[in-house]
Amino acid sequence: MNIAPAIDQDKVTQSFLAEGAGWSVSDVICRCGPADKPYEEQHGPAVIAAVLSGNFVYRSDRGDALMATGSLMLGNADACYSCGHEHGVGDRCLAFHFAPEFLEEVASTLPGVRRSDFPRHRLPPMAALTPLFAAADAALAEEEMSALEELALRMAGTALRLSHADAPPPVRARDIGRIAAAARLIEEQYAEPLTIAGIAGAVGLSRYHFLRRFSAAMGMTPYQYLLNRRLRAAAQALREDRVPVLEASLSAGFGDLSEFTRRFRRTFGQTPSTYRGKY
Repeated sequence: MNIAPAIDQDKVTQSFLAEGAGWSVSDVICRCGPADKPYEEQHGPAVIAAVLSGNFVYRSDRGDALMATGSLMLGNADACYSCGHEHGVGDRCLAFHFAPEFLEEVASTLPGVRRSDFPRHRLPPMAALTPLFAAADAALAEEEMSALEELALRMAGTALRLSHADAPPPVRARDIGRIAAAARLIEEQYAEPLTIAGIAGAVGLSRYHFLRRFSAAMGMTPYQYLLNRRLRAAAQALREDRVPVLEASLSAGFGDLSEFTRRFRRTFGQTPSTYRGKY
């Protein structure tokens, strides 16, 4: 496979944040869109990229995968790939690169994981990743070495453990565009009173077909995806803006404080007040 030159670097900003023994992390902002042709590239070290905003299509020898907000892009060392933005403009990722010995050390401690590579090239958004993404938001805002080192370990352990679990069925290429549009709509309007009918209508699908196709592509239902996005937004408001719990709940789109508290505690393992007090 020939490796073409990287895409126009004026549209990709990569800011180095930190590095340690066997790992490094960068903040990558891409402004590419449908008019930009994707190029085949090649990973150097193994990479785990947390998609913080936007979405794109990640292509490798394992097929095409929609990398929506809340997904982890997994790349093995020296693997060829390309990224396309035919369904929207721009994305932002927190990209961790790992030396082989780092992943081997982490893999050796995980029950049932006997390899230090990634058998899958994507982890879709899922409830288990929501606290990890909240930690990524916090680490990016603070750029604190110890927090980033801890996050690198958590990223590696989570990606290795979950990528070795059974993979979901592949998503049809013709569905990716509509699901990408739905994910962007939720990302932009998560605080609004969204409904499955409204989102499905916006992307030209019936409610039932939208529910099935979204769930297959994202590894969770539209409502679960919306809840996780709201919880991440509320965590950011508590952590960065230090707002009262009720204000964080309402600003993220939760209409009931008790429901918000219950869901937050289930996802983060602590109450919103306790979480806020740690920052």
